[in-house]
Amino acid sequence: MTGYLYEKDLRQMKYTILTSTRHDEAVRAIARRIGMTDAKLRMAMIRRFDMSLLENLESRWEMGQQYADRDDPVAAELGCELFTRFVPLVDTETMQSIYTETTAMIGNGSPRVEALARGKEQVREAVLS
Repeated sequence: MTGYLYEKDLRQMKYTILTSTRHDEAVRAIARRIGMTDAKLRMAMIRRFDMSLLENLESRWEMGQQYADRDDPVAAELGCELFTRFVPLVDTETMQSIYTETTAMIGNGSPRVEALARGKEQVREAVLS
């Protein structure tokens, strides 16, 4: 009997990858950055990411921290490029909407800290959705 790999439930294999030493460190760092628990982030990653992306998660996280959003401090705080390109937890359109709303709040006189806190909350909600 032959079965196709894509028909198999890969959740346990994905969980094993995410709990390996270096991947676990990356997951914990990402969770702290987003402001959510490790377990919720792992569940979101298992649901969204394929095996290839999970295997390379740690290196993608390191590269993203080094190269993402260098020129825009608001985008860097929100993780616009980091969480759409390097560790794709949020789709590009949603992140662009969050970024636009946050910069509009800052432009309209809202305190920068409050606007960024609201933007980060929206990123967290997008990751969990």
